[in-house]
Amino acid sequence: MGDDKSAIPMASRDRELLIQVMESGEVDAESKASSSSTPSSHHHSGREAFFKVVRSWASKNFMTGCVILFPIAFTFYITFWFIQFVDGFFSPIYAQLGINIFGLGFLTSITFIFLVGVFMSSWLGASVLGLGEWFIKRMPFVRHIYNASKQISAAISPDQNTQAFKEVAIIRHPRIGEYAFGFITSAVVLQSDSGEEELCCVYVPTNHLYIGDIFLINSRDVIRPNLSVREGIGLLIWGAAMCAGDSSKGD
Repeated sequence: MGDDKSAIPMASRDRELLIQVMESGEVDAESKASSSSTPSSHHHSGREAFFKVVRSWASKNFMTGCVILFPIAFTFYITFWFIQFVDGFFSPIYAQLGINIFGLGFLTSITFIFLVGVFMSSWLGASVLGLGEWFIKRMPFVRHIYNASKQISAAISPDQNTQAFKEVAIIRHPRIGEYAFGFITSAVVLQSDSGEEELCCVYVPTNHLYIGDIFLINSRDVIRPNLSVREGIGLLIWGAAMCAGDSSKGD
């Protein structure tokens, strides 16, 4: 009996030692697992940082390429479109004759325009043009379109004495804080009891240069930007084309 009583405390002590050994083994296993997972997490974060740098570098260079190539591509596109448009006037005639040479109609159109300019510069050409204008001005609707287009043509004419648009102007319109782009066509003097006041006739286009409004503005209130008449017309045409493109995208 005495041996049995001494064996019980020894068995309990062995059990406690076994539990302590098992707990220490579990702690060692957890520490090894944590130490083994740390390098993999560092490797994963380093790979993400590398891919982020590569994406940023590629995106930046791609946008730089777009910024450089866009004006070049747009210029070639407009030039090609213009050549095709002018070429289309005479290319059907050559197609009927069995001649299919790209650009031949364009060269023919340029030559034709040059010859028209030479002919109209002569006395006979001026007489023919005057006779044609006499008929056009008696047509109810066509004469308004012709007069508007003739004023625009006169604005960019090489003959400086026949320019309809004298200067580019910016006026405050239609309300305070807003401005409108226009052209000075002439100047008048308003006489009143307080004295004379110089007024500028400013044409403000409202529909692609062909239709607009005339305003009499005090010359001191007219802002004159450093732009030529041709640059001003080109700016308006470009703005009208951009607005037309935006409206077509909206539709």
